Amino acid sequence: MFAAPALAVIGLFFGVPVIAAFGLSLTDFDIYALADLSNLRFVGLHNYLALLQNALFWKALGNTMYFVVVGVPLSIAVSLGAALLLHSRLGSFKPFFRTAYFAPVVTTVVAVAVIWRYLFHTRYGLVNWGLSWVGIDPVDWLGDPTWAMPTIILFAVWKNFGYNMIIFLAGLQSIPEDLYEAARIDGATPSRQFWHVTLPMLGPVLLMVGIITLSGYFQLFAEPYVMTRGGPMQSTVSVLYLMYEEGFMWWNLGNASAVAFLLFVLMIVATSGLMWFARRSGAEG
Repeated sequence: MFAAPALAVIGLFFGVPVIAAFGLSLTDFDIYALADLSNLRFVGLHNYLALLQNALFWKALGNTMYFVVVGVPLSIAVSLGAALLLHSRLGSFKPFFRTAYFAPVVTTVVAVAVIWRYLFHTRYGLVNWGLSWVGIDPVDWLGDPTWAMPTIILFAVWKNFGYNMIIFLAGLQSIPEDLYEAARIDGATPSRQFWHVTLPMLGPVLLMVGIITLSGYFQLFAEPYVMTRGGPMQSTVSVLYLMYEEGFMWWNLGNASAVAFLLFVLMIVATSGLMWFARRSGAEG
């Protein structure tokens, strides 16, 4: 009874749109159907089959997987490293650095992405200016297919690591100090304390951070939209960016809904695989 109002809101603003979007993915809903619903036809799984035969979809899927496979571990590593530094007894000005590290998270993605475009500009960007001081020729960071996605990954890691850092910091503060004291008495070095005390105790936190980061990175859109518009040579087109193009540039809303549900299935499979791996590792440990 007490949960009913919240469940009703979730059902109205989440459940109904999801069901409607799935129904839309089974039709050829486009700009002509917007003008006259008599143009709307039920096509079944045709949109899904067409996507699986679409080379651009596989290109976008490959770009997204590249972003996830490289970006997720890098983001978790940077977040954990920052949390360890803030948790260290040797650290100074911890409140300042905690705020500074978290600031990118609450900054608008579009505004920061525009600044990063200028930082990585080929001719007058600060990054290439710094490289010139050590004798390295300018790099076309956002115009070269080889460097465009790594640049976006670097931006995404910088933008999002502060959120995970706060979660890791809370996990580190919950580890009993007695465990470290016992490890030091047994002669464990700081590196052994990290591998045999810190990481095992952070297991549930690592799993949660991994799932959150994985889900977020699969939904790559704002960064390539602002920084590269999917280029160069479609090297930064993500699945979500493809959905945007299909739905809001070409008004193929049926295809766009099919892209969204394929991405949803992919995220479910990846998240389930991560949870299975975590359970198996815990059982074997």
